[in-house]
Amino acid sequence: MLKELIRRYMLPEELESVFASSPKRVGTLDYDRWGYNSETSRLALGVAKKIYDRYFRTEAFGLENVPSCGRVLIIANHSGYLPMDGVLIGVALSTNPHGSRLPRAMIERFLPTVPYVGNLMNALGAVVGEVQNCLDMLRNEEAIMVFPEGVRGTGKGYSKRYQLQRFGNGFMHLAIETNTPIIPVGVVGCEEALPMIGNLKGLARMMGVPYAPVALPLPLPTKVTIHFGKPLHFTGPIDNEDKVTAHVNEVKAAISSLLAEGLALREARKA
Repeated sequence: MLKELIRRYMLPEELESVFASSPKRVGTLDYDRWGYNSETSRLALGVAKKIYDRYFRTEAFGLENVPSCGRVLIIANHSGYLPMDGVLIGVALSTNPHGSRLPRAMIERFLPTVPYVGNLMNALGAVVGEVQNCLDMLRNEEAIMVFPEGVRGTGKGYSKRYQLQRFGNGFMHLAIETNTPIIPVGVVGCEEALPMIGNLKGLARMMGVPYAPVALPLPLPTKVTIHFGKPLHFTGPIDNEDKVTAHVNEVKAAISSLLAEGLALREARKA
């Protein structure tokens, strides 16, 4: 009885409907081939939705731009020393009134080596960011979150907040090869919620991680806004890497514009 009451509190009817409208193909043990677990994901969404609504007071704009079905790449800026931006984007997509999507996330190769963290992230739908993994999931008509800055974005430090770092080109190759639309996303607020003021490089090397942040252990309750841009479409053939880089820069420019929009909105609300 107590367990059922807790479940109802964490997973009200509107969140249960998310899973009914966005089913994943899982086996008899509720896992799919990439490690996603439906029950773990249900409980995590319940927790994350409360953080989304009450702690960060998140607002999402442009959700009507996200296709309600079919393959799509969600390309966003990376901000803050922990991937809270991915969590909040995931909640926005899952609860999108224009069509719920339970997104996947491409993560850095070192994360699955962290005890407990790797298994949990896999259960929530995150997959190591290898080309074949992403290609297979796009062919499975998934919505996939990619942060092309990688650790360059999360490890850049507070002094470089909202300054987009170099984007990798891999996502563009996949978008063109699979004819997948790209939704650019700008996240404002996570830089202030999770400020990294230093990096203990020696400790990072000892631990085998990209950086060891000097930062508060918990995020600050900063308001977060997420702006989803209009779909971008790119076609081949891919003649050379310079052409791919030019397309990547178009996506980067779109994200910069969305960040500027989010920052302007924040300043306007302060006035």
